[in-house]
Formats: sequence, structure tokens, C-alpha cells
Amino acid sequence: MQIQIHKGKQVEVGEDFHEFVSAEIETKLKRFEERITRIDAHFADENGSGKTSDNDKRCVLETHVNGIQPISVTAHAASVRFALEGAIDKMKTTLGRTLDKLSHTKGRTALGDIPEAEV
Repeated sequence: MQIQIHKGKQVEVGEDFHEFVSAEIETKLKRFEERITRIDAHFADENGSGKTSDNDKRCVLETHVNGIQPISVTAHAASVRFALEGAIDKMKTTLGRTLDKLSHTKGRTALGDIPEAEV
């Protein structure tokens, strides 16, 4: 799984930011690592660096999965870390549901679960 991290100019983070983000994503999305080819993590401060509000930090995770269109989720929070955690939680839920639906549709006929001999 390849992880690319992008941050806006107003996002103020520490030196270990990239390592922290990569470790969080790899750890919490490990269950899906065989299906994921790449994750793009985008961070932004929606109000700029001089202003603060309760939910002005944004994290967008765009996940590229084998065989389907990329999946994107967004989370807002008061800090970059909490925005990341919220986006990861949303991505876990979305990936779980999406991949579960895909696995249930395999092997079905064009008419659902009706065997072809009965049609």
C-alpha cells in the first residue's frame, strides 16, 4: 500500500507528521491492505493559519482499490490529528461496506439468486 501525503501551506505540523500519518493509516486499514493500491491523504486549514475555529482542519482520504473507482471520505476537526482519525474511521466503514457488497455479488446469475435451470 502506497501512502502519499499532501498538506496545504497553512497546515502547521511537527517534523514526524509524515511518519505519524503513514503509521496510523497502515495500522488502522491493515485489514484492507491486499486490496488497496494507494491512499492519498490531503490536509488543509480551511480558515488559514491566523484564524481558528472548532472544525477548521480538514482531512480527505482518497483510497484507490483494485477493480473499483477510488473512494473518498472527508472529516473536519479542531486539529489535524483528530481530522485524520475521523477520516480513517469513515474510510474503514466505507471500505468494509463496499468490499462486503462486492464479495456478496460474485457468483450470482443475472436474475439474482435464482438458479439458471429454474428460469
